[in-house]
Amino acid sequence: MSETSKPDAPAAEPGAGVPPSAPALPGWEHVSSGKVRDVYAPADAGPWAGRDVLLLVASDRISAYDHILSTPVPDKGKVLTALSVWWLNQLVDIVPGHLVSLDVPAAVAGRAMICRRLNMYPVECVARGYLTGSGLAEYRASGTVCGLPLPDGLTEASRLPEPIFTPAAKAELGEHDENVSFERVVEMVGREAAETLREITLALYTRAADVARERGIILADTKFEFGQDPATGALTLGDEVLTPDSSRFWPADAWTPGRPTPSFDKQYVRDWLTSPASGWDRRSGEAPPALPDDVVQRTRQRYLEAYERLTGSRLEPIA
Repeated sequence: MSETSKPDAPAAEPGAGVPPSAPALPGWEHVSSGKVRDVYAPADAGPWAGRDVLLLVASDRISAYDHILSTPVPDKGKVLTALSVWWLNQLVDIVPGHLVSLDVPAAVAGRAMICRRLNMYPVECVARGYLTGSGLAEYRASGTVCGLPLPDGLTEASRLPEPIFTPAAKAELGEHDENVSFERVVEMVGREAAETLREITLALYTRAADVARERGIILADTKFEFGQDPATGALTLGDEVLTPDSSRFWPADAWTPGRPTPSFDKQYVRDWLTSPASGWDRRSGEAPPALPDDVVQRTRQRYLEAYERLTGSRLEPIA
């Protein structure tokens, strides 16, 4: 089970940032760490021993420009977890999710989930309803996105005539995901599975976009990951779901076709790192400096606002 990143977001490069040591948790053994998540398997003597599950812990780490930053953003891990749980409940009638329990060790309460271990498909299932990012770059070059022809005259942040499925092949850590055609997905997983992944991805996007629109938020694009339940073979939604790290959420009242729209994500961090105030040169190969308190707090508030506007409630610890 892999960590999901936002469509078009760069992956961490070797040496660009190494996650800190994951905390020791009773009843669990650390398996791996990504840019944000730490993954654990049941220990032999723990309460989940022998069960085919994983503990996924969302840290407060934040990454930008291929670096894991030294400054965490408080409550970011809680937002990622709480939003994933909320969305899984909104979408369960379309496809089952991997969540098994929130009865996690006290040290990671509110930012961890016990999840079914899945046989993951090697495909990032991206749905786009608006044109931006790498999709816009391809469209400007060829009039297509992942080989799909689009109408003439579209521009930055244009709403597409209908949502499209624009998959990517999962890359190894340190490499970039590669946008691929639907036929390439067929070669990777077979036609029946590819058609199912496309159908479910677009159904999930449509449902989520409708929910977000009712709350004054545009879901520009998002990325899903799916796997098969090894016990039943059922298609199952895994990893994080519709979070600011895996999706572009735009405030509807700030959207204007033809120009970039601010997202509910870490844009404050990117903007500060590339400003003269940071004193950092992206091309230097050096690690970025620590974030100032005001950038941390504004970024934290952006994540919290996304949660609160979507769910209609303030963030509370998950019991």
